[in-house]
Amino acid sequence: MASLHILFLLLNCKEKKVSLGGGIHFDKEEDIHYGNDPEQIMDLYLPHENPSKKKAAFIIIHGGGWRSGDKSQLTFFTLSMMQKFPDHIFANINYRPASTTQYAIPNQMEDIKNAAGFLKKKLHYAPQLILLGNSAGGHLSMMYAYHFDPLKNVKSVINIVGPADLSDEGFKTYEEYSFVEKHLIDPKILPAGIAANIFSSPVQWITPNIPPTLSYYGKTDRVIPLSQKRILDSVLNKNNVMNESYEFNGGHLDWDKEPNSVFLMEKIEKFLKRVN
Repeated sequence: MASLHILFLLLNCKEKKVSLGGGIHFDKEEDIHYGNDPEQIMDLYLPHENPSKKKAAFIIIHGGGWRSGDKSQLTFFTLSMMQKFPDHIFANINYRPASTTQYAIPNQMEDIKNAAGFLKKKLHYAPQLILLGNSAGGHLSMMYAYHFDPLKNVKSVINIVGPADLSDEGFKTYEEYSFVEKHLIDPKILPAGIAANIFSSPVQWITPNIPPTLSYYGKTDRVIPLSQKRILDSVLNKNNVMNESYEFNGGHLDWDKEPNSVFLMEKIEKFLKRVN
């Protein structure tokens, strides 16, 4: 029945109210701008109940190799998460894509920062942030939370099939690796003596003070190998960071298919209860 509610919503995507069954209602604002660039837009979902109560916020960050993709890829998953977490705010964002003339970092780090700032201004308080991203979005979630969030507003990270160590030999077989080497990070912000694939690796910035992290990796993923999970787990554990990681049956795009998606949401729920 819940899936029928979601299907109805998708067919009526201009509605300003979202009803997900079971008394769960959200107010929706679609394609609102959190910055001046046309790509800096989000779909924002605010719980209809207790609007004055301060709530934590998920920032949802799509994948696409840092240079493509769209928030619409995660609309259905976001709606499913809203059923699971009806007392949370959800911001499903687009960000400026990288290209041969525009670097991913720092631009995409600034986009996440601006999205967080927009939420603070709109809500009149700074919500505790949960960054959730898949693939490139998982990488961006970790990079921002581990290195580009000096105010420590991010309280937890949900990393789904995101690369954590870009220098890993297993990841270098990625067909777009040359783009990663040349265009992921602006060389102007690179400290002397640090290679681009080291600086832009989330594991490089893990300290005991980073947010708790949950990760999800596919057993037969040919884009992000399981070696990434093992490396990330190892560094998080060495730094005594609260973390959980799980494997699912399937490849890079199979994480949001049932039963993988149901398993993931159950683990996220238990994980966030631990965090809190």
